[in-house]
Amino acid sequence: MPNKKLISIILGVMCFALTLGIVVQVRTIRSTNSTISQNQEANELRDEILRYKERYDNRFAQLENAEKELEKEREEATKNDSELEQAQQQITKGNKLTGMTEVTGPGVTITLTDGTGIATSTLNPSQLIVHDLDVLSVVNELINAGAEAISINDQRWVLTTAISCRGNTIDINGERIGAPFVIKAIGLPEYLAGLERVGGYLEYMKRDGVGVSLERSNSITIPKYSGVINFEYLQNVER
Repeated sequence: MPNKKLISIILGVMCFALTLGIVVQVRTIRSTNSTISQNQEANELRDEILRYKERYDNRFAQLENAEKELEKEREEATKNDSELEQAQQQITKGNKLTGMTEVTGPGVTITLTDGTGIATSTLNPSQLIVHDLDVLSVVNELINAGAEAISINDQRWVLTTAISCRGNTIDINGERIGAPFVIKAIGLPEYLAGLERVGGYLEYMKRDGVGVSLERSNSITIPKYSGVINFEYLQNVER
């Protein structure tokens, strides 16, 4: 009898261990399958985004080529007509002013980077970060200094451009952009470089520990605005 009881106990322990092993194995398989499924879904989503981006880039390139062809046709059509040629010049000038064409000229490049200092009891860590208000303040100072065209990380600044904070990034023209922020401006370099003056906003940012650099250049290229400008309330005055 004792031998039978011992055998029964041993068999029971073995069955329990076997059952436990099966349960662990089943859970492991389920977890592995779940991880594989999630990775597969993530890869499919990533591939789909890349496909959409490729389509967008192709459409954008086609649009740019079409605009260049249209510009050539306009030049040919207005070549022998002084009135049409003058109208074309006004259109070209208007496109420059509204940011709808790529432009180049002398100016400055300002780079803003998050500070690398260590926060203390007297230094708020938020002061070390470039905020949307900082970018907006620099843009306003450039405009006041006579900047004729401005871009932020290759996003053209136009009348309808909005700058807003989104966590650790900034939205500009609906695009999410992170530091460093490279602000380019075309205008008289001597005037634009005046942003480094004592008491200016750039000096204020430097005091807070934000990285600031300003470089002059005789040739700066600023891309055109890639969005669509819609005026809902602006209307021509009938005379």
